[in-house]
This record gives sequence, C-alpha cells and structure tokens, in this order.
Amino acid sequence: MAGGVIALVLGFVAAVLAQQAAAQTVHVVGDATGWTVPQGGATFYSDWAARRNFVAGDSLTFTFGTNAHDVLEVTKESFDACSSDNAIGNVITTGPATVKLNAAGVHYYICTVGRHCLGGQKLSITVSATPGGAGPSPNTPRPPPATTPSHANDDACAPAGSPSSSPPNGGGSQSAPPPSSSSAVMASIFVTLSAIVMSFC
Repeated sequence: MAGGVIALVLGFVAAVLAQQAAAQTVHVVGDATGWTVPQGGATFYSDWAARRNFVAGDSLTFTFGTNAHDVLEVTKESFDACSSDNAIGNVITTGPATVKLNAAGVHYYICTVGRHCLGGQKLSITVSATPGGAGPSPNTPRPPPATTPSHANDDACAPAGSPSSSPPNGGGSQSAPPPSSSSAVMASIFVTLSAIVMSFC
C-alpha cells in the first residue's frame, strides 16, 4: 500500500516537472546562421521569428563571437531607428548570450556594432503569456523590410557612451547560456524518480 502511494506521488511530481520543462523552450536565434549580419537580407530574422511561438519563460540564445557582435534589448522607436538610445538593460558583448523572456509582449533586439543593425541584424518577437496564448499567426502580415538610412558615419548604430550599470527593467534577464539544457536535467530527475519507484516494487 505504501509503495503505491509513493509511486503515485512520484508520478505526479514527474508529470509536473515534465510539463515545466516542455513549457520552457530555448530558441537559438537564426538557427545555424546565429546572430550575425544576415546574408538573406533585412527580413531574415523576421522570417525566422514568424516560424516560432515564443512564451514567457522561454529563452533566446544569441550565438555570436565575442567582440564581433553584441545584443541589446531596445524600445520599438530605437529598433526602428537602429539606435541604442532607449536601451532596456545592458549591452551583452560576450557570446553566446542567453536572454530569458520574463514578460509577454513585443520585444526588440539589435546589434549595436557598426552598421550591423542597419544591415538587418535586428530581431522583433511577440511573446505570449501562456503556451496556448496568442503568438504570431501564419496569416499575420509581416512588417515591411527595414530601410537603410544613409549615414556618413559607419558607427551610426554604435552605443552612445558606456552601458549603464543598472539592472534590466522589464522584458528579460540576461546571462550566459546554462551549462546544460533544462530537458536534460528533467530527464535525469525522471530517471532517478523512476529508479526509486522501481526499488519499492
């Protein structure tokens, strides 16, 4: 009798942990291309984002070489202008970088190195509050391609001054990628719980 109760409790815990692991997806921005000035044009990252469903709790991993690129969350106005003036948080200069999507809504990311943003290295995503929530639908019209304003200075999108030391406000927390995926951790917990249950049978 006690073995049955233990098995039931452990089964419930395993189901909850599996649900939590499934709800937290790590999205590698640009897939194999990574976070770079896209060869496919200014629509590369918007096309990439349109094929995904982003949920609060998910993470974005920006794969880039340290000092070659960076990533900064900005407001829509700064995104449209390829400007770091209205930054949300600090510039992340060490790659690869993982950003946790803590809040639902539209999030905007740019590279502030040289004219990279003007070359299309920018990402806009819509994050839903729940897995079944409203994400981008296939019938949603895509935004028009970004136009490239003419600038005499090649560093037009470079950050103005040094990044602030204040913590990020709002959208996401930024950190180095985790040493292992949450799925692997959940799988090891499940195997351990299964072994414990089997020992009572």
